[in-house]
Amino acid sequence: MRHHPKFLLCFAVVLAFSFHSFAQTQLPYDITEKIDKLATETLTRTGVPSASVVVVKDGQIAYVKAYGDAKLEPKTAAKSEMRYSIGSISKQFTAAAILMLQEQRKLSLDDKVAKYFPELTRANEVTIRQLLSHTSGYQDYWPQDYVMKPMLSPTTARAIMDTWAKKPLDFEPGTKWQYSNTNYVIVGAIVEKVARMPFFQFLQQNIFKPLNMTSVMDIDAERLTESDPTGYMRFALAPLRVAPKEGTGWLFAAGELAMTAEDLAKWDISIIEGKLMKPGSYAELGRAVLLNNGVSSGYGLGVTVTMALNRRALSHGGEVSGFVAQNLVFPDDRAAVVVLTNQDASGAAGPIASGIPPLLFATNDPATPAKLEQAKKIFAGLQQGKIDRSLFTDNANGYFNEQALEDFKNSLGPLGKWESFTQTGQSLRGGMVYRNYNIRFTNNKAVRAWTYEMPDGKLEQLQVAVAN
Repeated sequence: MRHHPKFLLCFAVVLAFSFHSFAQTQLPYDITEKIDKLATETLTRTGVPSASVVVVKDGQIAYVKAYGDAKLEPKTAAKSEMRYSIGSISKQFTAAAILMLQEQRKLSLDDKVAKYFPELTRANEVTIRQLLSHTSGYQDYWPQDYVMKPMLSPTTARAIMDTWAKKPLDFEPGTKWQYSNTNYVIVGAIVEKVARMPFFQFLQQNIFKPLNMTSVMDIDAERLTESDPTGYMRFALAPLRVAPKEGTGWLFAAGELAMTAEDLAKWDISIIEGKLMKPGSYAELGRAVLLNNGVSSGYGLGVTVTMALNRRALSHGGEVSGFVAQNLVFPDDRAAVVVLTNQDASGAAGPIASGIPPLLFATNDPATPAKLEQAKKIFAGLQQGKIDRSLFTDNANGYFNEQALEDFKNSLGPLGKWESFTQTGQSLRGGMVYRNYNIRFTNNKAVRAWTYEMPDGKLEQLQVAVAN
């Protein structure tokens, strides 16, 4: 049950879409057009059947749309009201359950596992916080990207703990970060023990009902319905096949949830607004846990904590049999992106999710359209070995000497006309505005360009390199 920690970068599928019945597009048309292009092209390139996408902007759901086919036989268009399995994105709900119980003074993040399950390996040394942050050392019971034969049969949290949490630790507690689903099975069992109710029932009462997340279901106990998407898999580049369903008990608190993209976005908005929990709990959720040597693990409690586009971002991916999902929240910018897809071990959710935020944040600067057009004109000129020196500072004009212009012409000219030219980032540095651009060409080649603009509008720098 991988969580797809990174944004991952073939036959054609028929692409279709549907709007949620009451969703109103609040994003500018040029942005929605780019999101549509990004989603449809990504599905075509990867062969993933469908994607359900929701965008949150200014703390509100601003865009809801589904693309592709939820089912291949009979062919059924994806709809936004369909539920997808979200896999390990479920872990942040598990973390929230612990934080809520801590608010009720029923447990503490710093409690030792031995307080609840003393029979587990070195339980008197491992804390709940280390379980939630994957710094405990307990071995992962499901790192594979497929369903092994034993997993087709039912199991229990107790059986998983007896098999994997009684092995020697993979490392000393708190010294390393290693993703482990076993951690969250233990945490789920702790929630049940302390709350004195089934884990999913606790989530329903304390999170889903208060947030009006009405679509959520526990796929550890039952399958998705006929009105939801079918999950697919493929062997190498062969045709898509229906993915097998895990036996009951294998997902539990590590990945048992399925819901619509819109309901997951409601949870993201609750993070942005600070609903449900106290400020201190949200701080714990989104604070990267430090290893014993002081180095950041890059992971909070059920979420990856990072800087993306020079902004604080909380993210997580999810994968279970037949499904891959991506959830990305920018709490300080009151924005979020949800992408749910129905093929496991696939790379569509990540590129779609990572491609949308640059579109959202680029629109925050009213100068962006004009600067983008300027960058296009300058780049086209450089392809011919020419520049308008009135646009550049003395330093930049010194950089663009005869040799530089010749090299720009000889290396960029053969690329021809670009297929897309987009701004992907903007920030401040050294009293200048930094802008980053991604340029793609019809021959599958891509370059990036970046500029530094002085307060008077002149460019102190423009450089080009192969795209990452």
